[in-house]
Amino acid sequence: MKKLLKQIFKLIKQIFQQFSYNKQPTVPSSNRPLKTPATIPPIPTFTPQWQNGLILICSQCTVEQFSGNYHKVRSGTTASEELQKWLKSQLKLDGLWGKYRVVSTSCLGVCPKESVAIVLYHHVVGQQCFIISGHSEREILYSYIKRINH
Repeated sequence: MKKLLKQIFKLIKQIFQQFSYNKQPTVPSSNRPLKTPATIPPIPTFTPQWQNGLILICSQCTVEQFSGNYHKVRSGTTASEELQKWLKSQLKLDGLWGKYRVVSTSCLGVCPKESVAIVLYHHVVGQQCFIISGHSEREILYSYIKRINH
């Protein structure tokens, strides 16, 4: 009977080892050597000209939604594109272009109705997300951007 119990415990132990989520043992087995991580080759980096801030505008917002405050503004122009152009022109007008970069991005996963999702990253305040649904809100957003720049 003891032999049978030992064999059962041995089988159970083997099963647990096979289904264990821990890929590498914490203590190396005497049968196998400890794996060392491979060295990662360096990737070239750069310091961006726009290191103060980055503004990501979802290009998918309002592409399929053509009702409400934000709809196709001019033929072939979506609210996302209009907002991006407006922000760029404002930044240039105030001499902030170059410190900030306005970039169109794919879906940010928010998908607000009749609005545009924006992510603002600023080196001082970090990352912030906004939903802009009209011209008055874009003015408020831009006032905020100017205020954190000073």
